Amino acid sequence: MWKLTRPDNQHDKLTRDNLLDLQDHQLVRIESVQDDQRQVWVLTARGHQEAKRLLEPKGIRVSVLRREKYHPVTGALLGGSYDDHAAAVTSTAAELHRAGIGHRLGFQTEVAHRLGNGYVQRADLVMRAPASGVPVMLLEIDRRSEDAHDLVHKLRRYWQWGRMLPPGTDKYTADLARSRPDAIEHVDHEKRLWRRVYPPTGREGLAPVAFVFADTTEAKVANTVAVLEEAGRRYWAPRRYDTYHRGITARDYGQAVPVVVTTLEQLQEHGADAAVWRRLGHEGEVTLTAALDNSDGDALYRRQAARADAEEKQRRDAEREAQRPVCTRCGAKFTDERWEETSMRRRRWEAGDLGVCAACHADDVAREQAAAEAARAAAAVSAEPEADDGQEPGGLRGLFRRRA
Repeated sequence: MWKLTRPDNQHDKLTRDNLLDLQDHQLVRIESVQDDQRQVWVLTARGHQEAKRLLEPKGIRVSVLRREKYHPVTGALLGGSYDDHAAAVTSTAAELHRAGIGHRLGFQTEVAHRLGNGYVQRADLVMRAPASGVPVMLLEIDRRSEDAHDLVHKLRRYWQWGRMLPPGTDKYTADLARSRPDAIEHVDHEKRLWRRVYPPTGREGLAPVAFVFADTTEAKVANTVAVLEEAGRRYWAPRRYDTYHRGITARDYGQAVPVVVTTLEQLQEHGADAAVWRRLGHEGEVTLTAALDNSDGDALYRRQAARADAEEKQRRDAEREAQRPVCTRCGAKFTDERWEETSMRRRRWEAGDLGVCAACHADDVAREQAAAEAARAAAAVSAEPEADDGQEPGGLRGLFRRRA
């Protein structure tokens, strides 16, 4: 609570005094004390009602009331279950907030994600930090109380939830999604259920998931991450782009769940904004935004595809240039227009000699036109009648005159 509400304070006195004041007004109570003397504070029934009245009109969901439980024999107050886990979840949110990642009202715990079979996958923590480059991230806090394969099942459920369609989907899209198992991959993310719940991530793929390990050893973390990488590959791993281009090394993250891992101890020691996050499928630890970015994804593909298109165009142009005809008379290469004129059947009738270039063809046309003009002039001269001094024009008129 201290780190989450007052991250800049060097001690927790202010937070403790506020909790004590709330306790005096019967709004909060101490549920249990941890082994390290940390106290677990929860809302009373009165405090829970007050919190709902203040927060729910603002769209802030309040968790369920943790009721007091007493030992049936001794009557002693019993601490609630999952105290250590709840403390780890709150500490994770506090470390993220302390590093400037996410507003304190941008965190929600136990957020339900209902699958098609009715199963509800609850995220330990959901963070919305658009100002930090992480519009949404689902966090699972594991104190090694779960088997590694249980975490794989959680990852699978988040992947399945990201492929669901919302109620009221149009018939065409619904029929397309049911047509075959992978048809949902052709449905844009904007039409899926998860986009009605969370904002766009600004990156390819589904909503990212973070596994934060707490109160465990490095060896156990390494073993768990190895199982996540191997058994959960179908859900986090990118695919090859379906393209005719060659030499494309970029990967398609469009249907993958970005998964990052870290430990609560690293967050507390170095800060959540430090290089303490590792992306499954990548080596080394980087900052959170660097881990979520797909450096070998869509941006790289567009660059490589553009370069491949340019190289393909150059190759086709070179091949075409090598096939360009050469004039049999002067040795000049055909222009594109002359090449088209001699190649297209509907234009060959006016192309003349198919083996000569445009300039030589123009010379041929000029000579033909000159010869035709000369022939017409000669024909016109030979068609003129010879002069006759004693005969008037018009043969019939002369005949009639002789009869008279």
